[in-house]
Amino acid sequence: MQSAWNDSDADAAVAAYENLGRDLALRVYTTRLLGQDRRLVLHGGGNTSVKTRVADLNGDAVDVLCVKGSGWDMGSIEPAGLPAVRLAPLVKLRSREKLSDEEMVRLQRANLIDPAAPNPSVEALLHAFIPHKFVDHTHSTAVLALTDQSDGEALCREVFGARMGYVPYVMPGFGLAKAAAQVFDADPSVEGLILVKHGIFSFGTDAKESYERMIALVTLAEQRLAKNRKPAFVSARLPARPAPVADVAPIIRGACSLPDDKIDGAWKRFVLDFRGSDAVMNFVNGADVARYGQAGVVTPDHNIRIKNRPLVVAVPEEGALADFGASVRAAVASYADGYRDYFGRNNARIGGIKTMLDPMPRVVLVPGLGLFGLGRSKKDARIAADLAEAAVATITDAEAVGRFEPLPESDLFDVEYWSLEQAKLGGAKEPPLAGQVAVITGAAGAIGFATAKAFAAAGAEVALLDIDETAARAKAKAIGGAALGLRCDVTDVASVRDAFARVASAFGGIDILVSNAGAAWQGRIGEVDEAVLRQSFELNFYGHQRVAQAAVKVMQAQGTGGCLLFNVSKQAVNPGAGFGPYGLPKAATLFLVRQYAVDYGSEGIRANAVNADRIRSGLLTETMIASRSRARGVSEQDYMQGNLLGREVAAEDVAQAFLAQALALKTTADVTTVDGGNIAAALR
Repeated sequence: MQSAWNDSDADAAVAAYENLGRDLALRVYTTRLLGQDRRLVLHGGGNTSVKTRVADLNGDAVDVLCVKGSGWDMGSIEPAGLPAVRLAPLVKLRSREKLSDEEMVRLQRANLIDPAAPNPSVEALLHAFIPHKFVDHTHSTAVLALTDQSDGEALCREVFGARMGYVPYVMPGFGLAKAAAQVFDADPSVEGLILVKHGIFSFGTDAKESYERMIALVTLAEQRLAKNRKPAFVSARLPARPAPVADVAPIIRGACSLPDDKIDGAWKRFVLDFRGSDAVMNFVNGADVARYGQAGVVTPDHNIRIKNRPLVVAVPEEGALADFGASVRAAVASYADGYRDYFGRNNARIGGIKTMLDPMPRVVLVPGLGLFGLGRSKKDARIAADLAEAAVATITDAEAVGRFEPLPESDLFDVEYWSLEQAKLGGAKEPPLAGQVAVITGAAGAIGFATAKAFAAAGAEVALLDIDETAARAKAKAIGGAALGLRCDVTDVASVRDAFARVASAFGGIDILVSNAGAAWQGRIGEVDEAVLRQSFELNFYGHQRVAQAAVKVMQAQGTGGCLLFNVSKQAVNPGAGFGPYGLPKAATLFLVRQYAVDYGSEGIRANAVNADRIRSGLLTETMIASRSRARGVSEQDYMQGNLLGREVAAEDVAQAFLAQALALKTTADVTTVDGGNIAAALR
């Protein structure tokens, strides 16, 4: 491992945070260096600190510990992520025999210089009790590969010798802080501490020394792992052609979904994130993956996000997906039963005071294919997959030099159900479409984009499909997050198939389709060329049918129902003169909606439509608005407000109608009119 310290960058950090002082500026700089190396920390893991002096709210200079705040990511930390806590009261706590977690948090908050600052790290007391000015803590995969052995401490002593102190596993908090301080006091010359089956600390008199000690110590671990290696895994015999990710993901996603026990028709769904690197494939294809892959997490910090172990499923053989689906559902049921037993055993051990979390896995290992991270959002799924890849690296190294042995389940349970760890995930109420995936066609247009924004705001992961790929990507970028922009020509079967496969691969499946792509051909129906009429039907009817078929296929693989939404337009029920080529396929689409409702209602798949009129868009352009208003002898404003309410209807109004239909779990075959009031277009 190479040091990333750069004098120019360090000086730039000092200049950028000149008003905060050199100590804190360099603390931010080296914290980011550590946090940006995925071999050291991931997603809020690890912590750093500096002991310095700052002015309190009265303007008096006080000694403080600036330590990473809970919830902050080291790779992108700002000074606000290193809240200052009065140092003397923290050090004084070492004289206590006991200190509950709740008391520890209250005392730390009571001594914050800024009362609005985030909670200091749960390991703040350990930082306080170590007298060095700068203290760094990571979960280095190389170090964990050494400590996660039956003889982990002895192996580490062989590597680091007297340069390090060695702390047997203690759950983070006051007890660990006292144990670490006692080890340090026994030999204050050590450069850091090895926390067995947890991680590594380094110390220094300045930021560079502490950081580069961490790099040097991790390098020693890496060098040891490179010696006397044996093949970590023996590959199992696998089918020559596993099924593709796009076919496998919806099966796994559906099997891991949970029916809501309070709302009939609702599901707790997960978003998936796939990884299939060479390292991952080597890991999941091992003949003994059921042992090392399900032994436990590599450091207790990961347990809160990916549970105590992954799920291992059968190989998904191409052409045998029905058998694979049955085996996955059985494996998930067995996993859930095992998790309930694990919870029951350990909850009884502590007096039955905890409430069980959901029993679904957060990592699924698929021999022949790779691994999936699961989460209630794409962000959470990526975190789970990142942690799983870190585990792959750690366990691979551990098996190459010995045998991976994590903490026992009782210790993992205590961390998973530790209130201070649970606080990292936050308690905010989930948005209504959390865990769901929505696909919108014609998404670069006014209605499509407004709909994609509305669904994303409601918590869904959104895929924006449009024939203009550049525009689709630009709109997805504007929404942000994990929004996906893809090319899709709904008149082309292969294009539709490819787009929906890419969505399923990216998110794990599809729950909502908003079939919105369309164009308005014109002409008097008795005079229009047949080719024009056929062209309109290809887009305005068959386009809807193609994407609905593709969506239903995914929904059936998931087995959790779904929602098909169609833009049918006012022309479907109130044809305008000269718009037959547009209105006829739209009328057919209206009946298509009802047919889907009839044919798939028993599978929990709903089908609804929105009948909208006079929306500024690619169909109703500014030029067309000017032409129509002149033909009627009214102003453009009066034309656009020509309805019973006298209000112009916007694309956002149509989007809200689609969103309402998506949330109406007991409504199907519905047509919602969004036109400000037009009796001629009202359904009878």
